[in-house]
Amino acid sequence: MKLLLLGATGRVGNEIARLAAKDGHQVNVLARTPEKLPSGMNAFQVYRGDATVKEDIEQAIEGCDAVVSTLSSDGGTVLTEAVPLVIKAMQDRCIKRLLTIGTAGILNSRTDPGLLRYQSSESKRKLTRAAREHHDAYLAIKESSLDWTIVCPTYLPDGPPTGRYRTEKDFLPLEGKQISTGDTAQFAYKQLSSEEFLHSRVGIAY
Repeated sequence: MKLLLLGATGRVGNEIARLAAKDGHQVNVLARTPEKLPSGMNAFQVYRGDATVKEDIEQAIEGCDAVVSTLSSDGGTVLTEAVPLVIKAMQDRCIKRLLTIGTAGILNSRTDPGLLRYQSSESKRKLTRAAREHHDAYLAIKESSLDWTIVCPTYLPDGPPTGRYRTEKDFLPLEGKQISTGDTAQFAYKQLSSEEFLHSRVGIAY
């Protein structure tokens, strides 16, 4: 499989890149600062560019079979700018599989049916700008014709994979408080070869 990986310089993106390299996948990486990429990526095809620039996405996606995005809300509008470009480039090339990392804030609320967690009393965060941007990205992906999965971790400390975690479609597992970057990456990477959570968000926590 040949992948386009966005967000490879981030914590979860780093781990997914390592897993893909270990399995011998071909990986195209689009990064604004390739110098921040971890060692071991010299075998990847690295493109210096920006996920919010149409031409950069189109160049990096050529020949790929799937797209993995670990782009985060950076205080700006990266997600809401990049996601429509990715969707359009995928549809134009008949690439179906899209895997992204979201946030637990865009999962369904248990306490307030009809709302998402960030909109409800479940959320303890006073600032919702990042969750709102993830929400907009989710809506764009949901309305597309792609085979998508959005992995939605809760509090995300650095840590290695343990392989012991809980997942739930469209909800955060009960009493879920945190999940490591390693386990998030491991679970997300496995979804590339799974149809269990197609066309859905999936919460992950210990």
